[in-house]
Amino acid sequence: MFEIGKGVFVDELRNVSIRIKEIEEEEILEEVGPTPKPGILELRKWDHKLLERYEPFYAPVQDFCNLCTMGPCDLSFNKKGACGIDLRTAKARLVTIACCIGSASHTAHARHIVDHLIEQLGEDFPIDLGGEVNIKAPIIKTVIGIEPKTLGDLRKALEWVEKEIVKVLHSTHIGNEESYIDYESKSMHVSMADHVGMEVADIAQIVAFNFPKAEPNTPLVPTGFGIIDRSKPVIVVVGHNVMYSRPIVEVLEKQGKIDAFEIAGLCCTAHDIVRTNSKAKIFGPISYQLRVIRAGIPDVVVSDEQCIRADLLEACKKLGIPLIATSDAAARGLPDANDWSVEKIVESLISGKLPGVFLSDPEKVGIVAPIVAEAIFNKNGKNRKYRFFASDDEFRAEVSKCTQCMNCVFACPHNLRVDLGMAAAKRGEIRKLASLEEQCLACGKCEQVCPKNIKIINAIMFANFEKLYNKTGRTRVGRGPIQDTEIRKVGQPIVFGQIPGVIAAVGCINFPDEMKSIREILEEFLRRKFIVVTSGCHAMEIGMIKDEEGLTLYEKYPGLFDAGGLVNVGSCVANSHIAGAAIKIANIFAQRKLRGNYAEIADYILNRVGAVGFSWGPYSHKAASIATGFNRLGVPVVVGPHGVKYRRAYIGKPWKREKWWVYDIKSRQKVFIEPAPDCLLVAVETKEEAIVQLARLCIRPNDTAQGRQIKLTHYIELHKKYYGDLPDDWHLYVRTESDLPLKMREELLKVLEEVHGWKIDWNRRKILEGPIRSYDAGFNPTIVEEVYEKYVR
Repeated sequence: MFEIGKGVFVDELRNVSIRIKEIEEEEILEEVGPTPKPGILELRKWDHKLLERYEPFYAPVQDFCNLCTMGPCDLSFNKKGACGIDLRTAKARLVTIACCIGSASHTAHARHIVDHLIEQLGEDFPIDLGGEVNIKAPIIKTVIGIEPKTLGDLRKALEWVEKEIVKVLHSTHIGNEESYIDYESKSMHVSMADHVGMEVADIAQIVAFNFPKAEPNTPLVPTGFGIIDRSKPVIVVVGHNVMYSRPIVEVLEKQGKIDAFEIAGLCCTAHDIVRTNSKAKIFGPISYQLRVIRAGIPDVVVSDEQCIRADLLEACKKLGIPLIATSDAAARGLPDANDWSVEKIVESLISGKLPGVFLSDPEKVGIVAPIVAEAIFNKNGKNRKYRFFASDDEFRAEVSKCTQCMNCVFACPHNLRVDLGMAAAKRGEIRKLASLEEQCLACGKCEQVCPKNIKIINAIMFANFEKLYNKTGRTRVGRGPIQDTEIRKVGQPIVFGQIPGVIAAVGCINFPDEMKSIREILEEFLRRKFIVVTSGCHAMEIGMIKDEEGLTLYEKYPGLFDAGGLVNVGSCVANSHIAGAAIKIANIFAQRKLRGNYAEIADYILNRVGAVGFSWGPYSHKAASIATGFNRLGVPVVVGPHGVKYRRAYIGKPWKREKWWVYDIKSRQKVFIEPAPDCLLVAVETKEEAIVQLARLCIRPNDTAQGRQIKLTHYIELHKKYYGDLPDDWHLYVRTESDLPLKMREELLKVLEEVHGWKIDWNRRKILEGPIRSYDAGFNPTIVEEVYEKYVR
C-alpha cells in the first residue's frame, strides 16, 4: 500500500499507463475571481463606467482620415468617411492603434527575453524576487489569475497578451467598430495587456540576469554626457532590450578587462546594463543619441530595439563608428552576420568594408563588440573628436552660413529661437546659442529644413560644450519591485491620506524649458513627503541635475517606498512594478483578493489610492499604452508638454453632478461625491500647471478627515505659490470643517460663506450647510454593482 496524494491510498496498480500532459501547481489560496484571462468584453462594463464619468476629449491634429485607399476622407463639420466613420471615432481608432503598437513593443521585448531564457535555462527555472516579495506578479495574478512560479508560467501569460493584442488590432481594420466609446474600451484593454507584458519582461530579466531584487539601496552610477574616461575604448549600447548587450559585460568580466573599457547606455538599455553591472554608466535618454554619436564618443555602437533614431546608421557612418544591430525589429538594412566567424565580422567592421552588421546572437555580440571597440580606439588614437567641430574656426564658418530664414524655428517642436542664437554667434557672442542646449531635443528637424545644410545640433552643442560635458550626476540603479513589507507599512497612510500621494514620473523626456524643471516638480513633492516613483528616461534625467551643493535628488532622498522616498524601479518594462504596488495595497492592506479580480481592484484604487502618473514630455506609442493601462487601473495621468498631441484626454465634468456617485457599502445607499479625481488623463503645458494638477489629482473620496486636510493643504498652498490665489474648485473637496487646513481655516470658512453661500456656525467654527456630502469615517465606496452586492451580502 502506498500514498499518491493526501489521504488517498491504493493497494496496487497493475498494467496502468498514466500520461500527465500538464499540471498547474497553483496553490489554491484564494478563489478565482470573475474575470481570469479576460477578453475584450469581460471588462467592457468597467471601462464604460469610467468613460461615462471621464469623457474622452479629442484634439485631432488633422480632420481627415487616410488610413485606407478610399481616402483621404474629409471628416470635418460632421462629415463621414467612405466607410461611414466620423472624426471622433476615427481619432479613437487612431489612439487604439497607438496603444496596440506600444503594447506590442513591450510584449515583443518580453517574448525575445522569455524564449531566449527558456532555451538557455529551461521552462522550470524558478521565479525568485527575494525574501521580501511574496506577491511576485500582482498584475499577472489580477488580470490572468495565475501566480507564476517559473519561466514557463511567464510564457503562458505572454500567450494571453499576444492573443489580446491581435484581437484589438483586428478591430481597427476598416469596417469594424463604429463606437468611439468601444474603441476607447479596446485601447484600455490592450494597454492593460501591455502592463502584463511589461511585468513578464522585467520579472524574467530580474530572475535570469540577477538584477537587484526589490533592494531600496542600490548603487549610484555615473550619469550624463561627460561620464566617459577618454583613455579607454568606449562601447555604447542603445535601445531597450539588454539581452543583446549584457554578454559584453560578462565577457569582459570573465577576461578580467571590465575596468579597461567604458560601457555606457542610451535609453532603457542603459538602465538595465547598470542593473547587470554597476560599473557600466548611463549617458541619458533618446535626446542624447545624436549628442553622443556626433561628438565621436563611441568606438562601437550596439543597438537593439525601440526608441532608437531611425538614422542611427547614417549618423555612425559619418564618423566612422561601426554599428552592430542586434534586434530583428531594427535590422537597419545591414548584412546578416550570424553565420560568419568572429574573425570575419571583426575584420569587416575594423577595416571599414562594412559600416555595420546585423548580429542577433547575444553571445557572439559579447565577443565581437569589445574586440572591435579596442581596435577602433587604437586605430583612431588622439584623432577622436569630442567637441562636434575640429576647431573654433570650423564652428564660426558653420554658423556664418545662417541667413535667419527661421525655417528651423518653425520646424522645432519647441519653436526655439535658433535664428537669434545663430545671429549672435556670427557676431562672436555664443551665449544665446549655448542657452538652447538644455532645451534642445536634438531631434534634427531643424537641420532637415535648413536651406544651407547647417549642422545646427553640432553648433548648439559646441557652443555649450563645457556645461554639457560637465553636466554629470548619479542615478540610483533600478531596484525592481516594491517589497511587500514596504506596502504593509505605507498602505494605510496612503489609503487614508496621511501620506498625501504617490507621484509616478514615467515615460519619455521632452520638455520645453531647462532640464531643471523636472527636478523642481519632483522635489516639490519629495519635500512635502509624497512618495515619488520613477522609471525609464525620467529616472536617468533626474540623475543628471544637481543642486547648488552638487547633489542629485537620488543623493538627497532615500530609495525607500515611503514618505519622502525617491524610488527608481528601472527601465520602461519596470513600470509594471509601479502598477503592481497599487495592486498590492489593495491586497496587503485591504485584503482584497487578486486572482482574476481586476474590476474590483481597479475600483479600489480609483476611490482610495492617491496615486498619479506623470509624464513630463510624452513621446512614444509605449508612453500612450503605459498611461492608458494606468487609466484602466483607476490611476489618473498628467502628460505634458505637447501631451495634447496624443489627441485624446479623459476629462470629467464636475458640473455634471449626476456623473459623480458611488455605492456606499456601509450605508447601502447611492451617494453623490466630490469630483475626485476629476480627470483620468489631462494635458498640461507648464511646470506650474503640472505641480498643481498632480497635487489635486491625489485627492480621493475615501480620504479620512486628517488625510483630506493634508491633501487640501498641499493643493491650496501650491496653487497660491504658483498662481497667487486660491484654486477655484477647492471648496468641492470640503466635506466638513475638519477637512480644512488648520492654518487657513478661518480664512477659508469666510470664503465658503461669502463666496459660495455655505452656512457656517461661527461660534463652533462648524459648517452647517453647503458640502456635496458629509464626512463619514466608515465610508466604503465602489462604483461596481457586483462589488457592492458581494460585500452587502
